[in-house]
Amino acid sequence: MSAEKRWVIKPQGDPEKVATLASSLGIAPVLANLLVQRGIETEEDAWRFFNPKLENLHDPFLMKGMDRAVRRIDEAIERQEPIMVYGDYDVDGTTAVALVYSFLRKLGHPALLFYIPDRYTEGYGVSIKAIDYAERKGVKLIIALDCGIKATEKVAYARTKGIDFIICDHHLPGDTIPEAVAVLDAKQHDCPYPFKELSGCGVGFKMLQGYCQYKNLPFSEVESLLDLVVVSIASDIVPLVGENRILAYYGLKRLNEKPRKGLLSIIKICGLDKHVITIDDIVFKIGPRINAAGRMEVDSDDENAAPSGGHSAVYLMVARDEEVASEYGAFIDTCNQDRKNIDRSITQEAHEIIESHPEMKNRKSTVIYNPKWMKGIVGIVASRLIETYFRPTVVLTMSNGYVTGSARSVPGFDLYQAVESCSDLLENFGGHIYAAGLTMKPENVNEFMRRFNAYVEENIDPEMLIPQVDIDSELLFSDITPAFRATLNRFQPFGPENNAPVFLTRGVSNRGDARLVGAEQEHLKMDLMQGQKPNTSIPAIAFQQPTLYEYVRSGKCIDVCYTVVENHYRGTVSPQLRIKDIKKTKIK
Repeated sequence: MSAEKRWVIKPQGDPEKVATLASSLGIAPVLANLLVQRGIETEEDAWRFFNPKLENLHDPFLMKGMDRAVRRIDEAIERQEPIMVYGDYDVDGTTAVALVYSFLRKLGHPALLFYIPDRYTEGYGVSIKAIDYAERKGVKLIIALDCGIKATEKVAYARTKGIDFIICDHHLPGDTIPEAVAVLDAKQHDCPYPFKELSGCGVGFKMLQGYCQYKNLPFSEVESLLDLVVVSIASDIVPLVGENRILAYYGLKRLNEKPRKGLLSIIKICGLDKHVITIDDIVFKIGPRINAAGRMEVDSDDENAAPSGGHSAVYLMVARDEEVASEYGAFIDTCNQDRKNIDRSITQEAHEIIESHPEMKNRKSTVIYNPKWMKGIVGIVASRLIETYFRPTVVLTMSNGYVTGSARSVPGFDLYQAVESCSDLLENFGGHIYAAGLTMKPENVNEFMRRFNAYVEENIDPEMLIPQVDIDSELLFSDITPAFRATLNRFQPFGPENNAPVFLTRGVSNRGDARLVGAEQEHLKMDLMQGQKPNTSIPAIAFQQPTLYEYVRSGKCIDVCYTVVENHYRGTVSPQLRIKDIKKTKIK
C-alpha cells in the first residue's frame, strides 16, 4: 500500500494578468489562471497557444548540419546508392525509421532497407553487426535515428567500410561528436536551433522538411507523416510545448482522420476506432503495443526470422496493404499480451524479494538484481515498483555476459547524476533526469548497489519520497459548464509541461450507486455532487483507488482532486471526472 499523497496547490497567476486575460478572451477566470500559470500572459500568446499553426514551425535549416544532411541524401538518391535507415527499438526509434523509410520509398528510391538492432544481442545504439550487414548489402549511407550521438567509434568503423552516416538524435552529446557527414541534434552546444526538445522522430521529420524545402517539394509530402510523429512525441514523454505542441496537434488530427494502415490496425485492436484519440490513448494503448515488439526476443534458431523484434513494428507502420497491416497488428498485440504476462510475473517476484528483506524495504532507493529476468521488461518493472515504493529504482538482469538494467526516478530527483556518480563501475550508461539505462560487469554489481543507494541516501530530499499531486486550482462543480469544457479542450494536446489541469473540489459526496469495477474490483466509480448544486451530479472514476469505497458509498463528504475529461457515447458528450486522489473532508 503506497503512502498518503501530498496535495500541493500551485502558485496562482498574477491576479491582474488573470483578470485582463479573462476579460479580453471572454473566458472564466479559472481558465485564464491556467494560461498565466503556463507563462501565457497576453491575448496574442493565448491566440498562438489555442491555434497551433504549421507555418509556425521553425526553419529546419536553423539546425546545425541540416544543409549537409539534405545534400548527402539528395546525392544518394541521384546516384541510386543503397541507403539503410537505422533506429532504436523503442517507439521513438521505430516510428522514426518508418517515417524516413516511407518518405524515401515514396520518392521512388530503389535501394532502400531498414534495420532495428536486437535489444538482447546488440543493445542500444549503433551496432557493429548492423554496419557489417550494411556493408554486405552494398550500403553507402546509413541514416541513424533516435541514436548515434555518442557512436564515435562505430561511425569511424563505418568510414573504414566506405559507409557515410547521417545522425538524427535528440539525446545529450558526449565530449566528442561522431565524424559523420551530418549530425542533427539540437542539444549540441553550438546548434542555434531554437527548440531543443524534439523527439528522435521529430528530428527525422525536420530533416525531411529540410529536404522538401531544398528540392522545392510541397509540405504535404511530409505532413502525411505526422501520425508517426505524434506517436513518437507521446511515447517518448518529451515536453508538449513549442514545436512539439504544433506537431502533436496536427499529428493527432491525422491519427483521427486518416491514419496509415498499420496504425489503423492497432487503433482497431485497442478499440479506439470509434473514439477521439488523445495523447493518453497513445501513451497507454498504442505506444505500449508498438514497444512490445522490440521488447521480445527473436528465435535465434529461425534462420528466416527478422534481425530483431523491432522490425515487426516498422513493417507494421510502413505497410501499404490492409491485410499485411492487420497481420502485423495482430502479431504485435500478441507480443504485448506476452509482455504483460512476463512483466506481471517479474514484478511479483521483485515485490517478494523486497518484502522479504527488511533492509531493502526501508531504504530510500531500490536496486534489485536477478540474472534470469527478461532484459526488455526491466524498465517497465522499475516503473511498477515505483508505484508501490515511490523511490528511485534500478532493476538489473544478465544479458550476454554483462549485467544490464533500467533505472527510473521520482519527480525532482536527478537519476542521471546518481547513475553517473557510479560511472567508473559501468561499461556503458545513458539517459536523462528520470530514466536511464546501464551496463556493467557482474563483479561490479554489489559495489554499484552500495554506491547508488548511498548516493540517493545522501542527496534525496525526504519530501521527494512522498507521492505528490500538483493541483492547478480549486473549482466548484457548478463551474464545469459546456463553455468551460469547450475552452478546456483547447488546452490540448496535454503532456509534459502542458499537463491536463488538475482541479480540487472540497466537500463533495456520492449520491449515486458507488461501485467497484475492473477485473479485480480495483477501480471506484461514483456520481459526485457538491452542496452548492445538489441536483447536479457528475460521474467520476478513480482508477486503482478502491480503499475508500465503503466511506464514499455511505455518502460522507470527501475532497477530490481530478482532471475533467469528456465521454463520447452515441453522439452524446458528457463530462467525467478522472479522480487523481480522494481524502476525507476534515470537519472544521
